[in-house]
Amino acid sequence: MQRLIQQWFRQFLPRFAPRWMLVAVLGAGLAGNALAQKNPRVEFATNYGPIVVELYPDRAPETVRNFLQYVKEGHYEGTVFHRVIRGFMVQGGGFTADFKEKPTREPIKNEAEMTFKAGLRHEIGTLAMARTRDPHSATAQFFINVARNDFLDFRERTVVGFGYVVFGRVIKGLETVDQMLQVPTGPGGPFKTDVPAKLPVIEKATILGGR
Repeated sequence: MQRLIQQWFRQFLPRFAPRWMLVAVLGAGLAGNALAQKNPRVEFATNYGPIVVELYPDRAPETVRNFLQYVKEGHYEGTVFHRVIRGFMVQGGGFTADFKEKPTREPIKNEAEMTFKAGLRHEIGTLAMARTRDPHSATAQFFINVARNDFLDFRERTVVGFGYVVFGRVIKGLETVDQMLQVPTGPGGPFKTDVPAKLPVIEKATILGGR
């Protein structure tokens, strides 16, 4: 992840950029951080390290409300990232370490069209809801993109084209996600593949603040 950030700076902020430009960029970053603090943030304490995500209630209100309710209920504590796929994503929030699926509430409406129009894409570090083939079947499971997965973006209101809802972004802990990606995967529980040999476990989920 650090290499990606360094590449960005090398491409867009050359060594000889004027000082005023660097100051402007830093100032914009600070302003962005101030605005971001208004959004709710959730910290996942895992056996691999912490992950902090920022959520976007203005762009995905029902999805964020649903996700925060699961956090408040303690649903995510003890769940694992049961699918870890390099070059794609890491998915969790539904199964315990012994592969028992946790009960959930009713599925929510797919807000992918709305979030796509609001500018959210399946980019590296973004947080999205997992679901079945039914576009409106998301409950508690979520995933973190570790690549630009544009084929998951909304395209049209069909079963194939509805896409998946992006509703947040990792703002701290991408190195934790990267550690998960380095672990060998294989079969586990009811899954034939993509299960990490050392299961990443969410030990605690905490709402840090925001609206």
